Amino acid sequence: MTDTENWNTSIIDEFRANDGKVGGMFEGATMLLLKSTGARTGAARTNPLIYLADGDRFLIFASKAGADSNPDWYYNLLAHPTVEIELGTDTMTVEATILDGPERDELFRRQAEVRPQFGEYQKKTTRRIPVIALERTS
Repeated sequence: MTDTENWNTSIIDEFRANDGKVGGMFEGATMLLLKSTGARTGAARTNPLIYLADGDRFLIFASKAGADSNPDWYYNLLAHPTVEIELGTDTMTVEATILDGPERDELFRRQAEVRPQFGEYQKKTTRRIPVIALERTS
C-alpha cells in the first residue's frame, strides 16, 4: 500500500468510527467519502473529500493539492458518473456533473473563501481545478 493509500485508509476509518467526523487538519471540515469505480481497473475505490454544500448538491474539487494532474477519482467519475457517497452515517447514490463556465468559477471562489487552501492549490498549478456537483438520485 502506498503512503497516500495508508493516509486515506486512516481518514476513512476515523470518518466511519466517528459518524463522519475527523480531526487533525480536517477538524471542522465538511467531509464525505466518495465511492467510485476505477476507470481503468473497474475496482471499487473510496476517497475522503472535503465538500461544499450548495442547496441539494454536494460540490467536490479535484485539487490534488495543486498538482499538475487531476486526481484518479476525477477520471473515475468521468467514466462512471453514478456513484455512492457516505455523508455522516448516511449512504446515498449521486450523479456527478463536471461544472464549467461562470458557475464553476463562482463555486470555486466560494470554496476558496471557506477553505483558503483551495485558492492556494489553484495558484500552484496551471490546470483549472475541476468542480464537480454531486446530486442525489435516490
